Amino acid sequence: MIGKMFKSLFGGSGEGAKTKSEAMTVAYQEYLIIAEPRPANGQWQVSGRIEKQVGDTTRTHTFIRADTLPDETGAANEMVRKAKMMIDQQGDSIFD
Repeated sequence: MIGKMFKSLFGGSGEGAKTKSEAMTVAYQEYLIIAEPRPANGQWQVSGRIEKQVGDTTRTHTFIRADTLPDETGAANEMVRKAKMMIDQQGDSIFD
């Protein structure tokens, strides 16, 4: 019982409830932006990934920012905003 409590508090083996914005996916140009905010010290850290299908291959760029926000939805929205800016500025070179 105490073990389950610690797992739920500290993330344990990755089991447990998924966050509500884990499924937040936005199509932008020919990319897919997947917001995956992470809990961090009582706040939500801006993180996620950008994917692009190239033939039979899915190219992925994962990033985690130092930015934290008080709510998960805000962190997910900020991730999408930053990802769009990164795509606009760097294009496919984000995968290099």
